[in-house]
Amino acid sequence: MNVVAIVTVAHHASDGESALTPVHGEALLTHTVRGLLGVPEIDLVLVAAPQRCASSFSEVVGGLGCRVVPGSLRQAFAAVEPDLSRDSVVLLHDALRAFIPAQTVRDVIQAVRDGAPIVVPVLPMADTVKVTDAASLIVGTEDRSRLRTLQTPVGYARSAFRPDLAPVGAATVDGHPDAMRVTSDFELSLAEAIAAAPKNEETL
Repeated sequence: MNVVAIVTVAHHASDGESALTPVHGEALLTHTVRGLLGVPEIDLVLVAAPQRCASSFSEVVGGLGCRVVPGSLRQAFAAVEPDLSRDSVVLLHDALRAFIPAQTVRDVIQAVRDGAPIVVPVLPMADTVKVTDAASLIVGTEDRSRLRTLQTPVGYARSAFRPDLAPVGAATVDGHPDAMRVTSDFELSLAEAIAAAPKNEETL
């Protein structure tokens, strides 16, 4: 097996329920999994499902061709680890980032294949970032020229993957605005527009 993608909701306790939020008539998780399965380089998609959500997750992705593993990210990885070769690529993807373009996923995979142990898609910081003191008074402006917002999937060489590893020192590729985490009402409205738009090969 060359490339496996593990979809997770490990960031916040409410993410499991958020992944079931309907977008254009289907759960957000359904869009996420279908998009990853549409990337030819990916051989297998696993969903790490919290125990309380395992049944619901299985229902909304049933028939798509992915595997749902009840439990933690570590348990999901253990379920597929025996099938991985030394040069396999492991992608770790946030279930709430349902609409990342397929090309961005391919860029992550290619960067790992080119020798980077860990790769993340990023966007430049657009907002002005202020520094405040203990009294919440502005005391300075952060130089945003070197600041980036991190997206997923995070790509790992098989030898570099650890379920609890922060991507410090990771190489970067260009991210995409469509890869937002869908959590707010505003983001849901954007997700509805993306899901309703005509599909092309560049969008998950």
